[in-house]
Amino acid sequence: MIEVRNLTKHYGDKKAVNDISFTVEDGEILGFLGPNGAGKSTTMNMLTGYISSTSGQALINGVDILEDPIGAKKYIGYLPEIPPLYLDMTVKAYLNFVFDLKKCKLPRRSHMKDVMTLCKIQDVEDRLIRNLSKGYKQRVGLAQALIGNPPVLILDEPTVGLDPKQMVEIRTLIKRLGKNHTVILSSHILSEIQAVCDRVIIINKGVVAADDTATNLSNQVTTDHRVIARIEGEKAAILQAIRGIEGIKYVRADMEREEGIWEYEMEAEPGQDIRRDVNRICRENDWNILLLKTMEMTLEDIFLKITMGEHIDLTAKGGDQ
Repeated sequence: MIEVRNLTKHYGDKKAVNDISFTVEDGEILGFLGPNGAGKSTTMNMLTGYISSTSGQALINGVDILEDPIGAKKYIGYLPEIPPLYLDMTVKAYLNFVFDLKKCKLPRRSHMKDVMTLCKIQDVEDRLIRNLSKGYKQRVGLAQALIGNPPVLILDEPTVGLDPKQMVEIRTLIKRLGKNHTVILSSHILSEIQAVCDRVIIINKGVVAADDTATNLSNQVTTDHRVIARIEGEKAAILQAIRGIEGIKYVRADMEREEGIWEYEMEAEPGQDIRRDVNRICRENDWNILLLKTMEMTLEDIFLKITMGEHIDLTAKGGDQ
């Protein structure tokens, strides 16, 4: 578990981080987002003990990172944005060095094999790190964070430099790690955060501007309750049937996608989910639904809306703030 209590950091007269508080539970994957200069990197550096806070506390599994930095850091596996690699070492030699540096007590041979297999670097274990591609260097950086099987993982841009296939593999790995670890994941690839994380915190101008799941943030940020459906059947009859659904505000046939298949845009009253009613009507009339989706905001939309000057308070989540 990670607990942040009223954490503040001053650089001279500037407050880089201003009295922020949040908790990350065991087994939770938290996406940590913020525009450049928002205080995100400063917060992550304070959590890892790289820099000290001006006031407040950061607790790693109950241990204060300032009062007992060595004790707290034993619980942390950290992958910074630029992996801390020794380029003149082989992959195996470097990971053995990290194993010794962390004073790891796990069985060396089996643990090293497990970590290299997880990160899919066993085929380059005898190569010099300087000769590896950027993607493989990133994997080696992730492997060093996993040495010692720490309960807390802090990953800053873990998929930088990876090709699409490798990115999917690392995302899958992070999801697996989240079952047994507390994970903070920072990334500029917002679709990645949305796909991997259980919860999202957006920090802006040194304060927590949003804290919730991506779905809940979407519902809070937008008053748009539109549904798009692609239905095969007689257009006039479909429009009439949908207009009879309780809570429907409007429906219109947008365009004919294929012969006899129209796309319908509909909007419901706030708090109304009309998808089941649309499905029921189509089933009763033997109409085929070929597409049905809600027009939820993406995490990118939410991020831009919150950080581009919109005055929205989305921090009142379940007692975390």
